[in-house]
Amino acid sequence: MIDFEIPEEAKAIRERVRKFVQEECVPAEEELQHRPYKDVLGDLRAKARAQGLWCPFIPPEWGGMGLGPLANALVQMELGESYLGALALNTQGPDDATMLTLLTHGTPFQKEKFLKPLLAGDKRICYSMTEKAAGADATGMQTRAIRDGDNWVLNGEKWFSSAASVADIAVVMAKTDPEAPRHQQFSTFIVELPNPGYQIQRNIKTMAGESKLGEIIGGGHAEVIIKDLVVPHENLLGGQGQGFNMGQHRLAYGRLRHGMHNVAMAQRALDMAAKRVTERSTFGKPLAERQGVQWMLADCASELYMARLMLLHIAYKAERGMDLRQENSIAKVFLAHMVHKVVDTALQLHGALGYSEDTPLARWYTQIRSQRLVDGPDEVHRWTVGRNVIKAYQQYGTTASAAGGDLI
Repeated sequence: MIDFEIPEEAKAIRERVRKFVQEECVPAEEELQHRPYKDVLGDLRAKARAQGLWCPFIPPEWGGMGLGPLANALVQMELGESYLGALALNTQGPDDATMLTLLTHGTPFQKEKFLKPLLAGDKRICYSMTEKAAGADATGMQTRAIRDGDNWVLNGEKWFSSAASVADIAVVMAKTDPEAPRHQQFSTFIVELPNPGYQIQRNIKTMAGESKLGEIIGGGHAEVIIKDLVVPHENLLGGQGQGFNMGQHRLAYGRLRHGMHNVAMAQRALDMAAKRVTERSTFGKPLAERQGVQWMLADCASELYMARLMLLHIAYKAERGMDLRQENSIAKVFLAHMVHKVVDTALQLHGALGYSEDTPLARWYTQIRSQRLVDGPDEVHRWTVGRNVIKAYQQYGTTASAAGGDLI
């Protein structure tokens, strides 16, 4: 029997989070027009903690809710309906995935000094891996780290270090052994900010546009020069040569979180579209009665349905410790396209209003284009998925295991 019943406890948590997002976070977006961001977020976080809503996937002994993959997926699919949702529960990216990395790979010293303030919401952290010269190929990075007694000295450059300008801590990946096998050449270092060796040159302007509030909330995407950056050996995270593996561990959750939030954004956009067409008439007839409009809404509903099933299937595998890398890559690409299609449709149904900044749709439209690039571009994931399809056929005589058929 295949059972799609969500456990009652998980449904109850989802309902609590849904209510918090709709009654607290969405209205707070309007408050940002006339109240300082820190005050608005501070109030939201106080309310969230009072309701026991804090760090959903972090174990209770570290101050979190201790949710498993399924319950966390349900929660994240609610939080993404407001850009203050994840921030209110201290589960925002890029901090969330790096918290997991510290929790899994950090030493007792590192957890005490760096992880605890992050979990308390007192500090923020960024992840500096990407470089212009390497792009999607992390093994092509050129930033070097050379051992000098009890320290390491780093030199190089980083590109698109998201949230660096608001971070108190940076996790920096650098090459420590050029002679080692390709995936064992890199290590990861924890850097306290500000630091004269970690020089933020600028926040890179993107098609999503810039705003003072956006920079405060997200911290932008920084270009960083690393020059004679001295890092104590005790700040080496996860052991020498483990940087690439830890990076993949971290990115795996980041891809899922983006997908979960994409579902939430798409749901809110579809709700807005449905509201719009039920309220507006053209040429003497309500938009909602036009078959073409109904087909547009049907396509969006179908995309959301498939997206939710993908995430629930991945959560099922994660709950059981099963290998989910193939499904993760498939879902990452699908969900990035899904949210673009649904938001684009909602914008179209709003007409000129959707193109204006009187609704969030235009802002979302420019922001979500990045989903096909971040945490690995479409082409890299499709390449990986395609290779696995061939491997499955060669090994089993069928491609089913590479297309979700191992459980069905």
